[in-house]
Amino acid sequence: MMAVGEETGQLDQVLIRISVSYEMEVERRIRTLTSLIEPLIIVVMAFVVGFIVISMLLPIFSLDPTGGV
Repeated sequence: MMAVGEETGQLDQVLIRISVSYEMEVERRIRTLTSLIEPLIIVVMAFVVGFIVISMLLPIFSLDPTGGV
C-alpha cells in the first residue's frame, strides 16, 4: 500500500488509512482477549474464596464433641 501511495503522491493519506486499520485491529483483539480472560478470572476467584471458606470452617467441623477422650 505504501508503494501505491508513493506512486500516486498520497502517501500521507495511505499511512493514515493504514494506521486507522491497525488501530481497529488492535482494539478488536484486546476486546476479544479481555472477553476470554474474564471467565477465567471469575473461576480463579471462586476457587480462592472457596479455599478460604473451607479453611475457616474445617477446624470448626473437626472439633471433637467428647473432649478428645
